[in-house]
Amino acid sequence: MKRHKLEKTFLRILLILNVGFLVPILFRKPLIKDWLLVYLFNALTNVIIDHFLASHHIVTYPVRFFKKTTKIHVLFDLLLYPTFTVFYNQMTAKDKPFAIFYKLLSLIIPLFLIECWAEKKTGLIRWKKGWNWYHTLGGIMFKSLATRLFIGIVRKISKNQVY
Repeated sequence: MKRHKLEKTFLRILLILNVGFLVPILFRKPLIKDWLLVYLFNALTNVIIDHFLASHHIVTYPVRFFKKTTKIHVLFDLLLYPTFTVFYNQMTAKDKPFAIFYKLLSLIIPLFLIECWAEKKTGLIRWKKGWNWYHTLGGIMFKSLATRLFIGIVRKISKNQVY
């Protein structure tokens, strides 16, 4: 019971850090429309993917917010990872493909290591049914690149439109 209390405290600290510090800083930069679009696209696709994984018991979250109402990890899906994606897209807004991939790797590795630690040492996440570390790493990479591609396409379309 004490362990779950520590994990809940850890989640609350992450929530406060994200909402209190990161979100206001990230959304002060120019192109706020693009950053909001990235954030919302990422959050929506996170919920869809995580709902599928949690419903099929591939990934479970024993300790999470809103445990009685949803199976997804609300903090990660709707706040932490979308904020990370906005930060990543801001860093790579004017980069070429190689730099985009290199910066993604440099940002994903710490995030991935934290998730592996959480899976092994805490009750925050459990991987089941053949889910391994490389599924998580590949999924985060693919999802981040897909979101980056999405905003790149939106920018190209909006740039070519004449008003």
